[in-house]
Parts: sequence; structure tokens; C-alpha cells
Amino acid sequence: MQIKPIKTKDDHRAALDRIEELWNAEPNTPEGDELEVLATLVDAFEEAHYPIETPDPVEAIRFRMEQQGLEDKDLVAFLGQRSRVTEVMNRQRRLSISMIRKLHEGLKIPLECLVKEYPLAGSSVKV
Repeated sequence: MQIKPIKTKDDHRAALDRIEELWNAEPNTPEGDELEVLATLVDAFEEAHYPIETPDPVEAIRFRMEQQGLEDKDLVAFLGQRSRVTEVMNRQRRLSISMIRKLHEGLKIPLECLVKEYPLAGSSVKV
């Protein structure tokens, strides 16, 4: 096993190719250990060079709704009356702390998504 830091895109590609070769390696073997170390190095490189931005609250809610087959009417329990659901989902109203708590607890949407700043409809400035 000859492992080196991943510093370039070529290093990254080579590490991914080697991971593919080792994919079915048994744990606690030299090949399994190499796979584990390479996966850790690739993860660190990708975190640094290809970060994935957290979605804004409305995108996160829509994603969870799609995952769970929910409709707007299902959000009444978390956001309040139907008109409030429409306002939030159309970006006309911000989420309140109470709404954020209920969405986090009930739909298991990560708090870092729900508290992220996002623009309201018709505004060009993120507040």
C-alpha cells in the first residue's frame, strides 16, 4: 500500500480509480485498510474542492416533501393555516422560530438548512 496526499485533480482521479479496484475488499485486510484510507483522503479533498452548499429553507422543505410524498396541506401542522403555508412556500413570508422547531422535529429537516438566510419573492437582497 503506497498512499500519498491528494493534491490535484489527477491525484483525485487516480484515487477514485484505485477505490473502484478495491471496492469489494474485505475489512481488516491490507486492501480493506487501503480502501478505508483512500476513501477518507478522497472525502477530505472533495470537501475542500467541491463543497456542497446547504439548501435554503424552502428548497429543503420541498425536498423533504418530495421524499415523503407530502403535499402543501400536510405542512399545516408545522406552519399553521393553509394561507401561511402558501406564503412560506411562495417565499412571501419567512419561517418563524416556532415553525423551524416544528419542521425540524416533525420532518427531521436539519436546523442548518432551516435557519439559513434566503430572499423573499420580489426582493433582490438576501436578508
